[in-house]
Amino acid sequence: MTTEPRAKRRNKSSYLSHAAKKHRGSRELEVGMQGLLITCNMNEKKCTAEAYSLLSEYADQLYGPEKFVEGSNSEDEEDDDDDAEVALKKEVKQIRTSTQNQLCRFQALDSGANNVVFIRTLNIEPDKLVHHILKDLHTTKKKKTRAILRMLPVSGSCKAFMEEIPKYFETFLEPWFKVPKKATFQIVYKARNNSHMSRDDVIKALAGVVINLNAENKVDLNNPEYTIIVEIIKGVCCVSVVQDYILFRKYNLQEVAKNDIEEKLKKPACSLPPENDGSEGSKEPLEEKEPKSKAAEDEQELERSVTSAKESLEEQKSGE
Repeated sequence: MTTEPRAKRRNKSSYLSHAAKKHRGSRELEVGMQGLLITCNMNEKKCTAEAYSLLSEYADQLYGPEKFVEGSNSEDEEDDDDDAEVALKKEVKQIRTSTQNQLCRFQALDSGANNVVFIRTLNIEPDKLVHHILKDLHTTKKKKTRAILRMLPVSGSCKAFMEEIPKYFETFLEPWFKVPKKATFQIVYKARNNSHMSRDDVIKALAGVVINLNAENKVDLNNPEYTIIVEIIKGVCCVSVVQDYILFRKYNLQEVAKNDIEEKLKKPACSLPPENDGSEGSKEPLEEKEPKSKAAEDEQELERSVTSAKESLEEQKSGE
C-alpha cells in the first residue's frame, strides 16, 4: 500500500523571511505620509546627510531634543514555537512594535524620482519647520548646505488620480481658504515619473476648489499670501500650502542664503531663479529668470481657471 507524500511543512524562518521582505519594501514614499521633498544635483547620499543634520538642528530649536522610547515586550512568551502560524504572528507583532517604538523624527525613504530625497517626518509640522529654516537662512545669509537645492514641505498626500485630487483638496485647503478666510494664492505644479496626469487639468481643478471655498480668493503670481505646491511622483500627489515662496527664492536654500554682494554681481536679468530641482541632472543651481511671457501665460491660465470656476459656481447658485 502506497502512502501519499505529506506536504512539506514550512519552517519558521521562511515565514519570517517573507515578513521581513514585505517590511523592507515599504520604505518608500506612500499616500498619507508627511515629510519633505529635497532636491539635489546628483549626490543624493550627501544631500540626505545634510538634510538630517539641518533638520535635526532646527527641529531641536522648535520642539526640543528628540526623545527615543525604548520598546518593552511584556507579552507572555510561552507560545509554542513549533507552531509556524503562531510564531509568524508573534514575530510580525514584535516587528511592528519595535518599529513604532524606534521611529525617529526623520527617516529617509525612496522618493521614486532621481535627485529627489523624501524625508518622512513624525510629530513635526513640515511647513512650519521649513519656513523656520528658510527664515533663518534669509536673515543670517549663512549657507549651511552644499548638496541641497530646494526643500519643499509635504503636509499631505493622496493618490495621483483626477478622481481623488479634488476630493482630497476640498478638505485639505479649508484652513487657508474657506469662508470666512480669504487670501491671494498661486499654484505651483510639477510631475515626475508620471505621464497620466495633465498639468492644466490639475491646476484647473485646484483653482476651482479654492474658489468654491470662497469666491473672494484671488490669484496673485507676484506676491501671493499662499503658494499651493503640488508635487506628483509616480502615483503619489504631495501637497503643501506655504508662505513667503517668492521672498524665500522658491524655497531654494542656495539662493535664499546669498548675500547682497552676490546679488549685485548677478546680471540685471537674473533676479529670481526658476524652479531648478536637479531632476534633469544639472550640475549647478540655475539662476536664469523665467521669461516674462511664460509667467504671463501661467497667470492668464490660472485666471481663466478661476473665472471658469466662478462661472460654474454662479450657475449652481442660479439653478438652486
